[in-house]
This record gives sequence, structure tokens and C-alpha cells, in this order.
Amino acid sequence: MRNTWICLLLILIPLWSIPQGAMAQKRGQTSAPERRIVAPDTVLNPNSLVLPDLDPLQEVQDTIPKTDTTTVVPPKSDIQTTIKYYAEDSIITDFTQNRVYLYNDAWFEYGNIRLDADLIIIDWDKSELFATGVTDSLGNIIGNPIFKEGNTTYEIRKEMRYNFKSQKAIIKDVVTEQQDGLLRGTTIKKDQDGSIYLDHGYYTTCNLATPHWHISAAKIKSIRGKQVVTGPFNLYFNNIPTPAGLPFGIIPDTPDEKASGIVFPSYGQEQVRGFFLRNFGYYFAFNDYIHTRVTGDVYSQGGYGAKAATIYKKRYRFNGSFDLDYQRFKSPLTELNPLDYNTVWVRWSHQPESRGNSRFSASVNAGTTNYNNVVINPTSFITNVNSEFSSNVSYSKTFQGTPFSMSANLRHSQNVQTDEVNLILPDISVNMNRQNPFQNVKFEPLKTFNVAWNFNLQNSINNRITPNFGVENSVLQQNQGVTDFNQPNVLPFNLANLPQLLADADNGARNTIPITSNFTLFKYFTGTASMNLTELWYLERINFFYNPAENRVDKILEPGFNRVSFYNSSFNMNTNIYGFYNFKGKKKIEAIRHHMQPSIGFNYTPDFSNPAFGYYQWVQVDSSGRSQLFSRHQGFIFGGAPLGEARAISFNLRNVVEAKIRGDEESGDGKSKKIPLLQSLNLSTNYNFAADSFNLAPLNFNTRTSFFEDKVSVNFSGNIDPYARRQSLNSQGQLIERRVNQFAWTAGQGIGTLRSLQMNINGSLNPSRNGRSPGEVREQITNDFLQQGGIMNEFVEEEINRIVNDPSQYIDWDIPWNLGFGYNIAYSRSQNGQTNITSAVNINGDVKISDKWKINFNGGYDFRTAQITQTMIGIARDLHCWQMNVNWIPFGRFTSYNVDIRVKSSILQDLKVSRRRSFFDR
Repeated sequence: MRNTWICLLLILIPLWSIPQGAMAQKRGQTSAPERRIVAPDTVLNPNSLVLPDLDPLQEVQDTIPKTDTTTVVPPKSDIQTTIKYYAEDSIITDFTQNRVYLYNDAWFEYGNIRLDADLIIIDWDKSELFATGVTDSLGNIIGNPIFKEGNTTYEIRKEMRYNFKSQKAIIKDVVTEQQDGLLRGTTIKKDQDGSIYLDHGYYTTCNLATPHWHISAAKIKSIRGKQVVTGPFNLYFNNIPTPAGLPFGIIPDTPDEKASGIVFPSYGQEQVRGFFLRNFGYYFAFNDYIHTRVTGDVYSQGGYGAKAATIYKKRYRFNGSFDLDYQRFKSPLTELNPLDYNTVWVRWSHQPESRGNSRFSASVNAGTTNYNNVVINPTSFITNVNSEFSSNVSYSKTFQGTPFSMSANLRHSQNVQTDEVNLILPDISVNMNRQNPFQNVKFEPLKTFNVAWNFNLQNSINNRITPNFGVENSVLQQNQGVTDFNQPNVLPFNLANLPQLLADADNGARNTIPITSNFTLFKYFTGTASMNLTELWYLERINFFYNPAENRVDKILEPGFNRVSFYNSSFNMNTNIYGFYNFKGKKKIEAIRHHMQPSIGFNYTPDFSNPAFGYYQWVQVDSSGRSQLFSRHQGFIFGGAPLGEARAISFNLRNVVEAKIRGDEESGDGKSKKIPLLQSLNLSTNYNFAADSFNLAPLNFNTRTSFFEDKVSVNFSGNIDPYARRQSLNSQGQLIERRVNQFAWTAGQGIGTLRSLQMNINGSLNPSRNGRSPGEVREQITNDFLQQGGIMNEFVEEEINRIVNDPSQYIDWDIPWNLGFGYNIAYSRSQNGQTNITSAVNINGDVKISDKWKINFNGGYDFRTAQITQTMIGIARDLHCWQMNVNWIPFGRFTSYNVDIRVKSSILQDLKVSRRRSFFDR
């Protein structure tokens, strides 16, 4: 009987076709034929495998229609594409149950799905897959299923059933990634649209096998591309349950560029406004092009704030951000010195892509003058002590096919200490590129002859108060060579004073025509001849007159178009001189090279103060009849014509000293390398033959060098007055000093008087490689990320660019310590003999006290005031998928602390760096 069944089976097999037209083949190779079964053995018997007793995922319908006609229409198959499957060990077909069994490293592909497991069972009747791992001889389960559908991967710890027609599945113990989050559940049901239902599941953004944190809920639903919804849940840290939880939760499950959600606040305390919750609100991801973050602040002492921050991006066109911060504070606890203020600050940044012939960009940083004195920035407190802020909105266009281009700018600057605000509205420029009309001529001075044209129109609005009568003392002093450093009187810059500010606006236009020619002289010298023609256009000028009743100089504005034309010419000649010194023997220093670049020039400017030009006016200044020369365009936006004739010869000498160091042959690096001994030493002065006294100008010098492979840089600059000084007693019996028209060396006073000297020492020390260019840093970070299996996309590129462009905002946990320091000292001596010395030191950096803890700091000391400057101490804790920052300003008017805990993005985890604070943290 047994042989009869075997013969019958062998006859039927060639006549049997593969169910549903499926085919099996090995990827990239010709399919191996299925093994013919002579007789099932007791070790591997498909009939002994029983599928789990689960409800069917889909009812199987009879697809053969019954008709009264004799013609039978063949049904259209539900399988719309080719099915591929493969097994390393064996493929067994059970024809009685219409199933295929795949063993060991098996896979199944259909459309956009792929299933890998050590055991896969294909049930053709139900169009279902069953997959699980197998138990080895030691009792361990190996070859657990991995199921991929499109970009979604399911890592299955036990088993799964999947209907490849309805695309529904039931999975036991699975982990799947949803954007930056991971979902895990004991039982999962998957719908056709990709939504999944989890029983006893959890959600986390930590990608470790044992996550640092997760939320646990009895029921979780994930809607693909939209959100993850949970029932009542608890928050777990390191598998320890916490009281934190909510009756339900909604977690965005959209790409980073589309995700909206709640922004959780940071908390802390300020000295003035008390305890606070800061930056609590919502993040709106409207579409792929614009996002907005709206947050608020609440303070225990009676203050509040509202902020709106928007980022926008149009691919290949432009990108930018717009931030608005409004703060209101009124303290009921300080009746003797009440605080009551409103303050606002606006930041706008717009950067275009390089495209076309026009370009629009903006950088706005402006607000009320008291903002930086009352609003503390917990992550960059240095902005609180900065007094100067500026903005610029610009548009430029190049006219293709012509040498002309134009630009329009709206400029803003303000000083929050003096309350002075200056708006240049607008600033329009039209330029013509240099033209060479004689470029085909062989005579070199004519061949290199070039001419250009620049036009500039400006309107300036300034809130500095100009007196209606009388000339300011500063004007008189400036004409006498004295500068007034008193704080200016200003008009509050607000809407109520806008008509007055517009009426006092300064405006004018300037035309400049530079003409130059370059040529070689005496084979080793390069000569440059140039002339600059300038013409200023104004709609008014000043008439000065002496007021005997008040014994002062008054002025009136005379309306009418007037021109101010002047010019200057120059000729410069320079060359290069090299000196070498070679050391004999095998010394560490092989050679030293000294490069000198001397330059000599002659400058000529006519005396435009001659009354024939009409640009200056002699005016009586006191009752004694003393007269003084005044410019009729004093204080105008482009000034006036230069005062006095100049026939000056100028000298300049640039020096560079380098050493050639022999390589270390023992380490295998035999290459020599150059190191700078003196990166630059510049000396310059000039002698004016037309001046009636003090013909020789002060000797200016500056030098720059670095040490320890550019880890420390040193800069010196200053000037020496070559004229002698003489001391005498004034009418009050005080000893004063004055400058006399006699060279110091002829009066026995050396080479002169040191009028100013500045020294800056800056350095950055850490055990990592220093001195890398931004391009090298970007390349290394990108390569590290790709080697770790990362996939580059637009978000990753933007995050890497932020690290490269602003490394101070990131902590590199691989560097054990980092120290940055700066020391500044300045000396000045005025002509009356008064001296002033200022010096200060600044230190910043961070120290890694363990693998997960770092302390960062920033502070300094002012030696002149003997006070510690504004100081900040911070603690950072790396929690792998989280980062905690605590910033503390221990003293001063910005005394405060701030505690911030944020989930890190996956790109920062992979890059081993974390951002201190980000607009994108949410």
C-alpha cells in the first residue's frame, strides 16, 4: 500500500501547478528546484506543524462565478505582482493543505513587503504568512522574524501572521520605529493603512535595548504619518515608574519638518522677577515651508512674557527666521523703588540662495533700549552686557551684460547705554565696475589704466538733539583738534517724536570716481598711480555768524542745492625683500626666513579751505575778535571737503618671520614643516611737507603671532608720538603737559612718547585637534555619522551646519576638558599728560568630571575696578536620549538660575554632541 501511494504521488507532482501562480527564486540567482519529498520523515514533518488557533484575518471567498452558460470565465487573481521566496535549508510544499514551508534564513517578498525569519509558512488558501524563530539544541530561539513594509520595520520577538492581500497582521511582542520614536507591545494588530494597535505597549525615543525612559500604557494606537495616541499612561525612568502621567497622550508621528506639539517649559529663579516658568507653549508645523513656535513666560513677582518665533524655508530660494519677544513687568513689592516696564525685541534673519542676478537679505536685531538690561538670556548672558546692536536689510541686483549694479539698504544701529538710535533709511548705491579703455595698448601704464564710478544716496534719522542756537562745544573743539567724549543728549525714539526726528533727518549723495594704473618699475618694483574724484550733493548748507549779545557763534541753514567737489592723488611703490639663514648640522631648526615688504608713497590734496571754493567760513568766535575756520557742511552725512593742504610722503614696512622645523625621523615623519615666528609686524608713518608744524605723523605699529601650534595668539598695537613734550603750571598751579614742535630725540626724550598701546592674548586649549577649518569639521562629522549607519537628509545636513557654524552652542562629550582664555590691556596718554590703563581677563570652558557629567563656565576679572565680571556656571548631564542643563549666574544684576531638560534628537546622539539650547527642542 505504501508503494502504491508513492507511485501515485510521483505521477501527480508533474501535473500540479504552483498555487496562485506564485514562483520561488533566490535573489540574484537562478531558482533552485524544490526538493521532492519521497516520504516525510519524523524529524521534519510539515503536517506536525500546527498553526496557532487565531481568528482568520480575512474570510476566504469563492472566486469562481457560477453561470448558466457553457463558457467559464477564468477569475482574475487577487495577487497583482510577483511573489518571491527563498530558504537556505529547505522549501517544502504540502499539497494537501496548500502550504509552503521555508526553513533557515528564509525570506518572502511581495510588492513593498519583505519578511525574514528562520521559519516562514505560506498558506495559499488564506493568503497568509506565518513566521517565527526556531529553537536550537540549547533551547535558544534564533532567527526571529523581521518584517518590512515600505519604510517601516517591525522587529518581532515571537511570531506574526500577515495577510498579504488585506495587508493586515497580528504580531506577538514587536518593536517598531516611528520617526524618532520606538513602539513596543505584547500584541499588535496592523491595519491596511499602516495604523497599529498595541496591547500593553510603551513609547520611547531612546534607541537602547533597555531604554532610559518610556511611557507605558495598556492601549496605544499609532496612525502612520500623523500621531501616536495612548490611553492612561505613566512615565518611567530606567524602568522605575514615576507619578508623572496623564489620562491620555498624543505624540506627533510626523517627520521633523511636519511635527507639531507642546513645548515644555524650563524653570528657575531670577533676582528681580522671582521664580519662573519659561518658554511654555506650542510648536505649529503648518507645512513644509513654515513653522511657528508660540510660548509664554510667567514670573512670581508679577511679570509675564510672550514670544513668537517663526522659521521658514523655500528650497533653492531662501530661508530665514523671525522672532518677537514681549515682556511686561510690574512689581508690587518694591514701593520705594517700583519697577514698571514694557519691553520688546525683534530679530529677523533672511538668507537667499545663490541664484539669479538679484539678492535680498536681512539681519535685524533691534528693540527697546531697556530690553537687555532687564531680560536675562540664560544660555548666552553675554548679550546682556553688550551695548551696541545693529541691523541691515539689503537688496542688490546686477544688470547682466552691463558693468552696472545697484544695492538698497535699510540700516539700524543703537546703543542701549546712551539710548542713541540711528536709522539710515534708505542707503542706495549704484556702482560701475572698473573699466579698462586701453587694455589692448602695449604701454603698461595705459594698458592697466582703469576707471570706475560709485554713487551713494543716504538719508539718516538720528535722535541726537541738535541745539537750535549756538554752535555745540564739540564742534568748536573738533576744529581745534579736541574730541568731546561727553554722553550726547538724545530724544526718546518713539512714535510721538517721529515728526521731529524726520524733520531733523540728514541726507545727501556722494559721487566717487577712482582712477588707477599699475605698472612695473626697474624690474623689481611695482608702482600704483591713483586719483580719486569726489563730489557731494546737499540740499542745504550752514551760514555761521557771531552773536555779540550772547557772545557765541550761531548758525542758520541756508536751503538750496549745492555741490562740494574735491580730489586727491597718490603714487605708491613697493617691492619684496627676502632674507634666509640656514643652520648647519642636524639641528631642530633648519632655516629661518624673513620677508620684508617696504612701501613708499606720495599723496597730494589741495587746500579746499581756501575761501575761493566756498566750503569753509572764517567766523569771529569771541569778543576779543579771535576768528576760527568752520566747515559749511559740518555734521552733514558725508561731511565736507578736507581741511588744509597735504603734500605728504608715507612709509610702510611689513615683516613676516618664519622657521622651518625638521621632522621627527624616529616617528617616521621626516617631513619638514613651517611655523610662524612673527606672523606680521607693520610699521607706518608719513611726513606732510605742506604743514606749518608737526609735519611728522605718529609712528603706528602692530604685530601678531601665535604659539603652541596656534593655540595661543598675541596681538600688539600702538603708536609713538615723535615730538617732545614740555611741562608747565597753569593759572591754578596745576602741572600740565603740552606737545611742542620739536623732535623728541633732539630734546633728549628718546624716540618719542608712547601715546597708546594695546595687547590682546587669546587662546583655546584642549586635548583634541585644533585649528581645523569649518569644511574639515563638517567632513569629519558627516563621515562619522555615515559610518555609524546614519542616512543623510535635509534635517541632518541642517543640524551638522548648526554644529559647524556655532560650535560654542554644543558640548562634545568626547573631549575631557576645554579652556578658552583672553587677556586685554590698554594704555593711553593724552596730550595733556593724563594716562589711563584698563585690563581684564576672561576665562571660559568646560570640564568633563565623568562620562556623563560636564561643568561649563564663563567669567573674568576687571583689574581696573578690582571686580569679577559677569559670570556663569553651568552643569550638563548626558542622559543619552536626554540632556539636562543647569545654568547659574551667581551675582550681579542678572543673578539667576535656570534648569532645562530636553530630549535630544537622534542625529545628536549619533554625532556624540548635544546642543545646549535649540529653537527646535520641543
